[in-house]
Amino acid sequence: MQLDVLFVNPNSVYAYQSLGQFRAIETPTWSLLLAQSCRAKGHSVAILDCDAEELSPQEAVDRIIYLNPRFVCFVVYGQNPNSGTTNMEGAVETARLLKQQADTYVMFIGSHVSALPYDVLAYDFVDFISINEGVYTLHDLLDGHAVLGSDISGLGYKRDGKIFLNSGRVVPQERMDIDLPGYAWDLLPYKNKPLDLYRAHFWHAEFDHDKQTPFAAIYTSLGCSYACSFCMINIVNRTSTGLDVVSSTSKGMRFWSPDFIIKEFDKLAAMGVTSIRISDEMFFLDKRYFEPLLNNLLEREYCKHIRMWCYSRVNTVKEKYLELFRNAGIKWLALGIEAANQTIRREITKGAFADTDIREIVKLTRDYDINVISNYIYGFPHDTMETMKATEDLSLELNTEMMNCYPCMALPGSPLYLEAKGKGLQLPQKFSEWGFLSYDSRPMDTDFVSAADVVRFRDRAWSNYFARPEYLSLVEKKFGNNASKNIQEMAKIQLKRKILDNS
Repeated sequence: MQLDVLFVNPNSVYAYQSLGQFRAIETPTWSLLLAQSCRAKGHSVAILDCDAEELSPQEAVDRIIYLNPRFVCFVVYGQNPNSGTTNMEGAVETARLLKQQADTYVMFIGSHVSALPYDVLAYDFVDFISINEGVYTLHDLLDGHAVLGSDISGLGYKRDGKIFLNSGRVVPQERMDIDLPGYAWDLLPYKNKPLDLYRAHFWHAEFDHDKQTPFAAIYTSLGCSYACSFCMINIVNRTSTGLDVVSSTSKGMRFWSPDFIIKEFDKLAAMGVTSIRISDEMFFLDKRYFEPLLNNLLEREYCKHIRMWCYSRVNTVKEKYLELFRNAGIKWLALGIEAANQTIRREITKGAFADTDIREIVKLTRDYDINVISNYIYGFPHDTMETMKATEDLSLELNTEMMNCYPCMALPGSPLYLEAKGKGLQLPQKFSEWGFLSYDSRPMDTDFVSAADVVRFRDRAWSNYFARPEYLSLVEKKFGNNASKNIQEMAKIQLKRKILDNS
């Protein structure tokens, strides 16, 4: 029987330049969720992970033609959810080649698609798109309503040269366990054993390449209850067809039940996974969900052989749960600190945690033997060289076990994108220009600092952080001499930047 739908995860290695050797290769979360959801409805499905198998666009097309599915669904997200736009580069190139060589339906789903559905549907090689997560769109489409399209929730399609987009719906809380019934782990490629083509973030593996695999990423909830101006994560919740829809107008969270989601951890443990990323934007938020799940993990003693990490906002960390987090196996907490300046932080987060004592939260977390990865962004609209320097100084002072810093992008789907367009600011014209680490990365100018100077500042701050004796001493003490040497090799890599060549 012909395969109903092939979910394609595009190759994204180009976006990392020479740092690609240190990047994670994550399990394709939404391809896994959609495949399992469609399979549960009786449809035949498969996953082609071009990223894990390192397939070129033409190699991917050859594989797709061989598999001959009814529908080819490009599922385009990022390891960092904000990098979904960047990953459109590989997806678009592959889809264009596919349409030139085969007669098949091509569909796009993903964060950038939800942000700019009309733009994506305008491509002549795209037949359908879905806003939001696409669960119900796919169910209806595969049930036989393919060409008509007019009654399918969330579907974008073309008729007589015109583009149409239907309003959509996301899986409601009460149907999460039913309509998104887990992950199709068995459909992923591997070399010698399950999940061995996937690798954890370098720091998550304690800066040891040999500890990076096998690895998996998993959500226990979807979405975020906040509305930060720079973030587009909630665009996956989009249901409206309006042109002014952004993540802040689509915010909200949905959870799988703890009893349901622990079964996915059990599957991963049985497959021999040694590292797990809990990808939730707000895992450390609602104790009704994280507390029973952590107790289940603790009871199973997965902490003895699985390293885990999760995200938290600094204002949601509660000391009384930190011991449970550590005992359950969460050895790293990723904190979104973003900026040191209180005024800037208040503006970008709607005041949500402007007055939180960041230093105290970091100290508390480390007091419970949980490593901290701190995240910072340079180049917010009101950033000056002085406020960026204050952010860098804070990162040096905190000297956390890992640090990430990014240039600020007005990412499609974020409130900042709508604001930038309204002001007529220069925005990237190519998908690769949205990449944080790509050669032609093109962030915004701030009110006071040029985009070139933002990139220059960010790259210098990144290199300096990892080369410092204070940091290397911390790493050697916690993870050993080999980890310190590996970091020094990583810190030697200098990214090439087109914007600096031209400045």
